[in-house]
Amino acid sequence: MAIRRLYGLLLVIVLVIGLMSLLTVATETNIVKIGAVECLTGAQASLDTPSLNGAKLALAEVNAAGGILGKKVKLIVRDGKTDPATLAIVTQQLVESGVVAITGLSDTTMVLAAASVAQRAGIPFVTSGATSPSLPSEVGNDLFLAPFGDNVQAAAAAEFAYNTLDARSVWILYDKAMDYTYLLQRYFDDRFTGMGGSIVFKSTYQTGDTDFTAQITKLKSLKKLPDILFIASGPDDIGTIIKQVRDMGIDTPIVGGDGYDTPLLAEIAGPADANNIYFTTHVSLDSPNVQTFVNRYKQMYGHVPPNAFAALGYDAFNLIINAIK
Repeated sequence: MAIRRLYGLLLVIVLVIGLMSLLTVATETNIVKIGAVECLTGAQASLDTPSLNGAKLALAEVNAAGGILGKKVKLIVRDGKTDPATLAIVTQQLVESGVVAITGLSDTTMVLAAASVAQRAGIPFVTSGATSPSLPSEVGNDLFLAPFGDNVQAAAAAEFAYNTLDARSVWILYDKAMDYTYLLQRYFDDRFTGMGGSIVFKSTYQTGDTDFTAQITKLKSLKKLPDILFIASGPDDIGTIIKQVRDMGIDTPIVGGDGYDTPLLAEIAGPADANNIYFTTHVSLDSPNVQTFVNRYKQMYGHVPPNAFAALGYDAFNLIINAIK
């Protein structure tokens, strides 16, 4: 907890530097404009929609408390439609609308498309959910990550598999078209083998694939199944993959990353097939530390947050607010 608080403080301090040159513009009117770009349609919608809802909850709380600098805050929202070309266009629209900062997005590839536009305009961009630790070096010094990096979550997953599940061998499947899934499996490989585990082999698929029979058949052909399966997948695919693995008679534990943190997993795979699944994510919504947030979210939307990305959207927005203050 102390480390997380220190990280949050440092992020706010650095954000302040980026926002100072924009602050005068922000306070010359009666409104402080903050942009939110999210993929509200397409494959990322089950992550980005809760993220936006979290940001809207934070917005409501800020304005109910009087706003910032004596001004009300306005959230300008654009849908990136899980398409990099669209994301570049709508982010430019946000820049031209006069926002002082932008937040949103839960995928590395999507952030690369959007944050590069904000970087060229000198607008701070705080991603609520993208987890590649190399993003700031790829985009520039106006990009900030609210969540942990893939190196952190992959190492945690590898250590859990090795120490808690007693796994010593793993089959890896990942989406070769996504930066997130490629990096996640690479970091997992590094940590798991570094502890003494072995990779049986790796299989790949590509975003848009719906039939994973060939990859699973190759796995079943092994004389002995590995101790675990590590599947690095986006939220739109993981339910289908798990269902097909289980339907082909493989009950081996499956481990993955925060792309699993979506209601789609159980909805598509089914409750029975979704058993024996382990994944890393950003917060346990059952934790006593976040019940105030959970209750406020439920009061505003009529249901509890569907995943941790709601909390990330809330935190990322508040990081911007604190930096402006």
